[in-house]
Amino acid sequence: MEKTVLIMGGAGYIGSHTVKHLQEQGYSCVVADNLVYGHRQAVPEGVPFEKADLADVASLEPIFSKYDFSAVLHFAAYAYVGESVTDPQKYYQNNVAGTLNLLSVMKKHHVNKIVFSSTCATYGEPKYTPMDEKHPQNPINPYGRSKLMIEQVFADYARAYGLKYAALRYFNAAGAAQDASIGESHNPETHLIPLVLQAIKGERSCIKIFGTDYPTPDGTCLRDYIHVEDLACAHRLALEKLNDFSGYVNLGTGIKTSVKDIIAAAEKVTGKTCPVQPAPRRAGDPAELYAAAHGPAETVLGWKPRYLQIEDIIATAWKWEQNRRY
Repeated sequence: MEKTVLIMGGAGYIGSHTVKHLQEQGYSCVVADNLVYGHRQAVPEGVPFEKADLADVASLEPIFSKYDFSAVLHFAAYAYVGESVTDPQKYYQNNVAGTLNLLSVMKKHHVNKIVFSSTCATYGEPKYTPMDEKHPQNPINPYGRSKLMIEQVFADYARAYGLKYAALRYFNAAGAAQDASIGESHNPETHLIPLVLQAIKGERSCIKIFGTDYPTPDGTCLRDYIHVEDLACAHRLALEKLNDFSGYVNLGTGIKTSVKDIIAAAEKVTGKTCPVQPAPRRAGDPAELYAAAHGPAETVLGWKPRYLQIEDIIATAWKWEQNRRY
């Protein structure tokens, strides 16, 4: 069994679900988060919590002195694509410079394993679909570029200092914990499934469908939705493989789901109607974005997603939305 694992950004959406999963698997976890976007209530009871900011090395030092970490899981990043375009400094400062701060403290304290929350946004516009790890990386916004820069930093640190790393490139994270103890709660919320469910609840006037004239079966964008508990499991498997593997892995189901599919599935799960409003396409939204199934996630990590039906993913999100605690 590994020693204690540090979950940086462990009060956020995917981080908190990973903490929950690791705990259930017998891991000893410590969560560090600056709580700018994370929620203190998302950290399970009994898990040590340290308030810290990647921008402030002085806030990281005492944590590494206090605990004996075997590895770091790094979720701490700003992740609003639109904001990254209007305020790139915020993204490069936090995501890139902040990660360099984390790596410097890890190096000083001889912690040489990291699992990183990356993104399919490092690929940019799809040259082909389904997308595999060989797809060219040409991000089209500062958010995607910041994540790609960090991946490149890891490769350099691996060569120079023996860093062992796994960069997990997610497609669309979705859903909530089965027991509805934690779930998705962003401010502002930009993810489609919670937006649809909140429109169904009457918390939003409608859901806007950005583009109904794409070259897809129903005219709306196709995406690959992956349940957050499946993502959490992939992080643990990557952590356990770090002695034999360093590199990049896509995390997706390989299943294409359209915007209209999501709305129809949400209506089926809730038994209610979702008010919709067609809107023009958004710049930079590709028609299709989905992962190649049976890639390194399966062959290298031994990972297979359990949630393959969109209704099952939405059902967990709906359970959470009805009793959202934060």
